[in-house]
Amino acid sequence: METQHSVTDRILVVDDDEELCRLVLRFLGREGFEADAVSSGSQGIERALSGMYSLVVLDVMMPGVNGFDVLRRIRVDSRVPVLMLTAKGDALDRVLGLELGADDYLPKPFNPQELTARIRAILRRAQPQFGEALRSAAPLVVGDVRVDPGARSVHRGEQTIELTAVEFDLLLILMRAAGQVIGREKLTRDVLGREFSPFDRSIDTHVCNLRKKLGLLDNGAERIKGVRGIGYLYPTPTQH
Repeated sequence: METQHSVTDRILVVDDDEELCRLVLRFLGREGFEADAVSSGSQGIERALSGMYSLVVLDVMMPGVNGFDVLRRIRVDSRVPVLMLTAKGDALDRVLGLELGADDYLPKPFNPQELTARIRAILRRAQPQFGEALRSAAPLVVGDVRVDPGARSVHRGEQTIELTAVEFDLLLILMRAAGQVIGREKLTRDVLGREFSPFDRSIDTHVCNLRKKLGLLDNGAERIKGVRGIGYLYPTPTQH
């Protein structure tokens, strides 16, 4: 089967469990990725900001500089995609990681094939799309927010809004369907590339982050409305 990623994709694994790193590197190598590993947060920051990597797999629980500290530092200067490895069942770690700018998370222990699937889904979102249809796609404008699919840029009025790849795709889907409710199941499939689980609050956290970055409307209302038990709606100006 053809490998579904760029030949230039290089993965950085940041985890103090050296045996786990060896296993992950071996598996990623078999899947066609180039991968390196470092065992400390400080090394992880330096490597992640080097511009050499397409994605960072980052463990939360590390001595000294932990995964959250590493992620905070990365996000000051870089939007390189980050997949957080969290303790199984620790929902707070997952939410905090997403709030700090992680693209996704995977609880330990994990199936290596699931890790690969998550990595590929993130890389698909993060890679620029140069197809003619997308290059020529007209910008979307709803109220004072303008999204340019070709340039993958977002503006609120004259201000540029910096979004992660997940947040951009989420906003694009919501604005393309402005005025209509989109279910969590569809958003999870289309944005995160996986099936929806009732216990997975990732989409809700990404929506929360997106709301914070977009800011409130002049009347104090949220730009993205939640529809209880269903999903989310990006209202048209007449629906506010």
